[in-house]
Amino acid sequence: MRWRLAAGGGLALALLALVVAWPRAIPELGSRAGCLAYGGLPPGWGEDPLAGMALIRGGRFVPGTEGGYPDERPLGAVEVGDFWIDRTEVTRAQFAAFVAATGYVTEAERQGGAALFRAPLENAADGSALPWWRYVEGADWRHPEGPDAAPAALNAHPVTLVTLADAQAYARWRGNELPSEAEWEYAARAGGDSARLGEAPLDAEGRPTANYWQGVFPVQDAGEDGFAGLAPSGCFAANGNGLYDMIGNVWEWTADAQWGRLISHANGDPGQLRAVPGGSRPQVIKGGSWLCASTYCARYRAAARERQEADLATSHVGFRTIRRIATGGTGGS
Repeated sequence: MRWRLAAGGGLALALLALVVAWPRAIPELGSRAGCLAYGGLPPGWGEDPLAGMALIRGGRFVPGTEGGYPDERPLGAVEVGDFWIDRTEVTRAQFAAFVAATGYVTEAERQGGAALFRAPLENAADGSALPWWRYVEGADWRHPEGPDAAPAALNAHPVTLVTLADAQAYARWRGNELPSEAEWEYAARAGGDSARLGEAPLDAEGRPTANYWQGVFPVQDAGEDGFAGLAPSGCFAANGNGLYDMIGNVWEWTADAQWGRLISHANGDPGQLRAVPGGSRPQVIKGGSWLCASTYCARYRAAARERQEADLATSHVGFRTIRRIATGGTGGS
């Protein structure tokens, strides 16, 4: 977005500063009615490179928590700079615009399939590594339920079945990047602390404030949050930074490779699917997903972290992007 200013125009300069700092809001989100009516593209998204993004002022904080899994223990304070971040996870409508503009073909499309969640007929806590994951040929971002299901027309839902490379390609197209793990957690916390292990996202009345699994995992998603399965973007209230679904709905890719101790899922790790090409280094994903339950995963917390094979497309991982701001800049254009 370009602005022409008259020389010496103090008022114009003040207005410009206001416009640059003003949140690129998506006003209808934050409720079930709003998200169900959302088309998946923020207002002005085709013209304004910062449309649908929020400005995060940097600072110093300590990532992690003492009240979580061993791989969440704090390792010391870090400094985070200023950046813009997508208010929602990248939607199918946004990803479709990227594909239409570039002709991009995702890794799942090139590999011929992806890993999909499939609820077992009964609780399959039998020690099998794959009781609820299936490699489905023909599954991709357009066909998130597989080739035999109708193509997805749910434009406001987060795009899934995208790998790390797919997310990076989209980010480059927008002139953005993926957030580091620290940047992601800083934005998710919004100046507060992370919830501790065992603390579910609930309001004062005990109602879910994010899309995650309620009921008996993995056989019965009670949908107490209003959704059984993936929800559209922005159905729940934003955090203090104006960001939607930082917790729950889909895990989100970060720019960081997995480090530290790897805590494996003994009963449901999609990375063990033999049909998926192996050998890629695990990447850090953040935020939890609709598949996180109190009895399994329980990673619906800002400090929680998980690993994901970089070249593995699954039905519970998406992403959002950031645009870092140079020191002394506004990040606007």
